[in-house]
Amino acid sequence: MCGLSKCVTRYLVGMAAADLLVVISDPLMRWTAVIYFPRSFLLITPVCRLNHWLISASTAASVWLTVAFTVDRFVAICCEKLKTRYCTERTAAVVIGTVSVLACLEGVPWSFAYGPGEIIDGVPWGCVRTQSYTNTPSWAAFDMFDLILTPCAPFFLILLFNILTVRRILAASRARRGLRGQKSGENDKDREMENRRKSIVLLFSITGCFIMFWATYVVFYIYQRISKSFDYSFTDPRYITQHTSEILQILSSCTNTCIYAVTQSKFRDELKNAVKYPVNQLLKLFMK
Repeated sequence: MCGLSKCVTRYLVGMAAADLLVVISDPLMRWTAVIYFPRSFLLITPVCRLNHWLISASTAASVWLTVAFTVDRFVAICCEKLKTRYCTERTAAVVIGTVSVLACLEGVPWSFAYGPGEIIDGVPWGCVRTQSYTNTPSWAAFDMFDLILTPCAPFFLILLFNILTVRRILAASRARRGLRGQKSGENDKDREMENRRKSIVLLFSITGCFIMFWATYVVFYIYQRISKSFDYSFTDPRYITQHTSEILQILSSCTNTCIYAVTQSKFRDELKNAVKYPVNQLLKLFMK
């Protein structure tokens, strides 16, 4: 895949699959169904609760696969002895499978946080938060645990491993510069140094995007639990803030894979070829 190792390819495919599930389950099956198909089977309570489980599981998988990939890159750059054993296709498959299973288990309680909004002809419709969710201390504790698990702990781990990786890259760059006898005024370009500089930019881009897209969601989530207010009118600024934070959180599930892929030169070349191909075919058709 675009000149990448099989290990990296597995992580990118796993992240892309989790991100795709987030997009399908949250904006499409959750919100599009409510707005455009108000009486579709997607709004039957059991289906709706199943979708809430899928949203939680896919979001957790997306975030923690990003952590797993960050750890893999840290080992590849900073741990020479462990690299040959850990950075393999088999290890990547085991890590992806384990993260996926744990994410599915972590999302199970969310399907019990919602009940039917109304019952029509014996069929439960809609998903509204139950009274126990808003008032029970056990749900408040689970809420806090879930918030720490996703995204607070992943953010800390991503930041930690990125800092360690960047520190190793900078130390290796200084040593390489000393061996090459380079001076600050020279015009010679070191391709290895340029690649390391790009790696630093990439790592900070990932961390920066993660913080930016999740910060509003985390702050508003804490505010909801402290104020114990969960439902707002359409004109309430808190309603706008809530859904803005959810949109940003969904975007967070899509950016990392795009950043990792677009920074690969061979991927960019293939993307350019894909764009140019239909244009070239049209030009040939008109020339004839």
